[in-house]
Amino acid sequence: MGRLTTVAGEKTYFVMLLARFWFGVEGVANITGNSTEKFTLHGGIVYSFVFDFLVNIMNSISIKLNSEEQAMLDGDFGSARQWAMQHLLEVGRFFDATDLVPVTQAHIMADTESLGEAGVRFLENFARLSEGERVVRIPMITDPRGIDFKHYQALKQTEEMASLEQRAIDAFSALGILMTDTCINYQTITPPTRGEHLAFGDTGVVIYCNSVLGARSNFEGGPSSLAAGLTGRAPRYGLHLESNRRATKRFNVAFQPSSLADWGALGAIIGKQAGSYWEVPAIEGITATPSSDQLKHMGAAMASYGSIPLFHLVGVTPEAPDINAVCDPSVTLSVDVQQKDIDEFFGQYGARGEKVDVVVFSAPQLSLFEMNDVAKLLDGKKLHSDTALLAVTSPTVYADAKRFGIVDKIERSGAMVLSGMCFYQSYAREMGLANGWRRLLTNSAKLTNIIGGYGYQPTLASMQECVNSAIAGEIL
Repeated sequence: MGRLTTVAGEKTYFVMLLARFWFGVEGVANITGNSTEKFTLHGGIVYSFVFDFLVNIMNSISIKLNSEEQAMLDGDFGSARQWAMQHLLEVGRFFDATDLVPVTQAHIMADTESLGEAGVRFLENFARLSEGERVVRIPMITDPRGIDFKHYQALKQTEEMASLEQRAIDAFSALGILMTDTCINYQTITPPTRGEHLAFGDTGVVIYCNSVLGARSNFEGGPSSLAAGLTGRAPRYGLHLESNRRATKRFNVAFQPSSLADWGALGAIIGKQAGSYWEVPAIEGITATPSSDQLKHMGAAMASYGSIPLFHLVGVTPEAPDINAVCDPSVTLSVDVQQKDIDEFFGQYGARGEKVDVVVFSAPQLSLFEMNDVAKLLDGKKLHSDTALLAVTSPTVYADAKRFGIVDKIERSGAMVLSGMCFYQSYAREMGLANGWRRLLTNSAKLTNIIGGYGYQPTLASMQECVNSAIAGEIL
């Protein structure tokens, strides 16, 4: 029981805090695996077996398994599914799940920048198993990748990056995972139905499917998504439980967002104020029914700024026909969001008059309608010679956009259309350094929240303003 995965490691840290309370620990050494590190206490010395004992108590929490699940855990279906069941049980115990829930779809985040060499080898080990042992049991798809093989050299990504990406693709394919390479599968592949239990990874995917479609999924990390794909199960906790889907805070919006950037800014403000995975915002005051793309941008930003996996838009989303359906409005705190809040949010990312190095439409990937809007704005125009523009979409949308002449129209301006990628999951720091990109302009509030950590200076603006700035070479 001394074996520690990431989740078990977090659990052990919690146990160490309990020990500090119970035993009066003065100094706590590092605990790894079956270590016999010493821990200095007020009363003397206690060895790590005490902590293993406490971990064992937490691990003894029972999760009910049916006969098929027990057989997978016992190894009757091979080592891959046995690992998957062990992983799911550890996660389930950590979150106090009492059983597992059957899931019908899985979506995995596993870009090679995050995987690295070790992660790709982990997948390759499973890929070497016999087909009966390794192939996923439910439809499983992939999040955006880190490489568009048609354009990686133009982006100054390296051959090593491309090679690692190809190895990951080969491993995923051997597992029977469909290489959809998208974070907008709810717009392009198969949108889930209300009440459908899922194991989805990308935060924007999860919040959209939970909120707009009424499906049920937690944010699943890469290993948990893979484990769900191999078993068709997920631990029943979080948003798989009806009790956790009730609204905990109300937000009254006193203005009507217009551009996609406005909707993203609204999501960011609500996400920051809600501020926890376990908070569920109920949004009131929106008078017009928003489009799929508007909800996409709001949800993606809300998840990014606040780790929020579910919101209710009263009168729009399926679980909230009215406020009383999702909370008791007499006792649920209400917060006003006004136009000045949006103006202040945009002000954090302003840089009017500065040279713009790269304009990025990504995070989330662009829908066919968004691609068409970019094409219309760029039609007959040329980008400034010192400014790059990247429009990033899914392979499915790319194929349709190519067929309709949208891709050609965008690229005639000097812009680049990327398929199956996500900008910040594509070695963004290395691309920035290689291309001399620093000032980044986007209409994605989610991207502005993330990309500063990769060495960029982000500015948020509407799609129209982004295109105009790309043509002028400076932020207008």
